[in-house]
Amino acid sequence: MKIYKVGGAVRDRLLQRPFHDTDWVVVGATPQEMTARGFTPVGRDFPVFLHPKTHEEYALARTERKSGMGYRGFVVHTSPDVTLEEDLARRDLTVNAIAAPADWTGVEAVFDPYNGQADLQAKVLRHVTDAFREDPVRILRVARFAARFHDFTVAPETLQLMREMVQAGEADHLVPERVWQEISRGLMADQPSRMFEVLRACGALKVLLPELDRLWGVPQRAEYHPEVDSGVHAMMVLDMAAQLDAPLTVRFACLCHDFGKGTTPADMLPRHIGHEQRSAQLLKGVCDRWRVPNDCKELADLVAREHGNIHRSQDLNAAALVRLYERCDAIRKPERFAQALWACECDARGRLGFEERPYPQRQRLWQGLQAALTVDTATAAQTAAQRGLKGKAIGEAVASVRVQAVAAWLGS
Repeated sequence: MKIYKVGGAVRDRLLQRPFHDTDWVVVGATPQEMTARGFTPVGRDFPVFLHPKTHEEYALARTERKSGMGYRGFVVHTSPDVTLEEDLARRDLTVNAIAAPADWTGVEAVFDPYNGQADLQAKVLRHVTDAFREDPVRILRVARFAARFHDFTVAPETLQLMREMVQAGEADHLVPERVWQEISRGLMADQPSRMFEVLRACGALKVLLPELDRLWGVPQRAEYHPEVDSGVHAMMVLDMAAQLDAPLTVRFACLCHDFGKGTTPADMLPRHIGHEQRSAQLLKGVCDRWRVPNDCKELADLVAREHGNIHRSQDLNAAALVRLYERCDAIRKPERFAQALWACECDARGRLGFEERPYPQRQRLWQGLQAALTVDTATAAQTAAQRGLKGKAIGEAVASVRVQAVAAWLGS
């Protein structure tokens, strides 16, 4: 029985990058031997065990054979006779098919049967064997790695293999949870646009996210968007979100905010009147399809509907500002509104030549909200009730007090 470190921990150590999790592979052991050594079996599709002290996962060396469409269509085989090289052969990329002894310090030689170190040095993402085509999740993983290692290129033969997989219908069988898992991780990479660039290049974007794919080639007014192309703008916004170190919720909102521009009637172009509401409608389908978490879905909906109004908010008076806050539910959820402003700044600066421009709307709207929040809602409602107001009229009276507070701030 021998234990090896494999995958990302070895790769990142060789790249002198920080790493957090270690994948462990056990060669030459049976499940009975593992439990005898105190390891706890975990209910999975293949034998995985928890270390008795560290609680890290240790997987028995295994091979896989395709048995159907999608990433679940596999027959897994484990045996003490499965070699380390056979286990590494089933991995996605050569840079992830490098193994090292359990006590490896980063100096000693590694086990590298598929020349992963050479690809690390050449900065190439290359599939290990033709078995790559058996798992459609690998399409997403390559795209995600391209976003994380944005100075790496995808090997031409790997990209061609991904195209063939898409054409064979493999991408149609990806389950929502795995799509969202990989997309969300890619969105948090240093250059998330690379993920969508790779997905588009292999044809998978049209299958997984046609709402985004159709933006390329759609023009915008050059005086507002010197980059002109809607797809190019979407990627610039997304990379600006990464540059501003935005959280996942903001990055997802940036990804989805302009979906409606892909459905603008041709005779209206390059203007996109009403694209905000169309974006919000298209977003619902994406969130349902991918089972997007509520915090991401709600912020993306808010940004899709209101980003135009937020951009144009510099000239709004106190009453109009309060109406904007009410539409955005900013009084009840100020932190979500702060993230909406963050996304709108990414949108404004994600344009050619606007990357370093200030975005005063963000500070102005946030400070105005703080003024509105100084109003004691309970007291204002009680005062309105004492005046004989009821129901909707009380809400309007409270809003009026907020308008007064914002107006006082504007006049200060």
